[in-house]
Amino acid sequence: MRLIFLLFLMLLQPLINMAQETVLGHVYDFEKKTSPLKGVVVQNLNNGKALQTPISGQFRISAKKGDLLVFSKNGYHTDTLFLINLADKRIFLPVSANQLNEVSILGARVNPGVFYKDPEVHEFKRFETDDLRGKKNNDRAGGLKLNLGYGKYRREQTKKELLEQREGFDEEINSNFNNIVISNLIKLKDEELKAFIYLYRPSALLVSSERPFNYSSYIIKAYSTWLKLPFKQRKLPAMPKL
Repeated sequence: MRLIFLLFLMLLQPLINMAQETVLGHVYDFEKKTSPLKGVVVQNLNNGKALQTPISGQFRISAKKGDLLVFSKNGYHTDTLFLINLADKRIFLPVSANQLNEVSILGARVNPGVFYKDPEVHEFKRFETDDLRGKKNNDRAGGLKLNLGYGKYRREQTKKELLEQREGFDEEINSNFNNIVISNLIKLKDEELKAFIYLYRPSALLVSSERPFNYSSYIIKAYSTWLKLPFKQRKLPAMPKL
């Protein structure tokens, strides 16, 4: 009887292991939090397993701690999940910027600022253009010159706007690339964590090139690169001597 019981346990063990090494979850639309997404491809990059979510948005896939899951669907941004545990997951995918509704332009007004009066000659000017006979028209009387926004004021406004955008991206980066966020995804702490942040903090240009920027995916990829670095390079640079 005992032999039969042990044999039964041996046959049942693979099923127990399989049940333990799976992760269950649901995928939803980022804007409509309660709307499940059908047809999302869920792939485990570590073991090669993949599946598509049904109409309920549910998935159950073979996985273990430390695996990296990828969620992708046409019209949505791809997301990644680094498994720090096998608890049930809720994934929210944002719509790709290319899928946003088109804006219909119903009317337009010409900004009077595109025309300006030449202060030197106290009359309106226009660019020299060839007339119908192939000659240049240099007549200034009543002429108009287009100000296309390249004046000093416009340049200053552009610099101001770029500075405000840069500050906005810096605030976003600080909120999503810090000790707490990173330590929840990867196993780094103390001096190693400081060195990682110093070496791999994303630039405002990089963050602005992909909206919304996937910080979790970036951190995981950066960590993979970090692990390949020689130990001597995983340190903060030496402070210059005064």
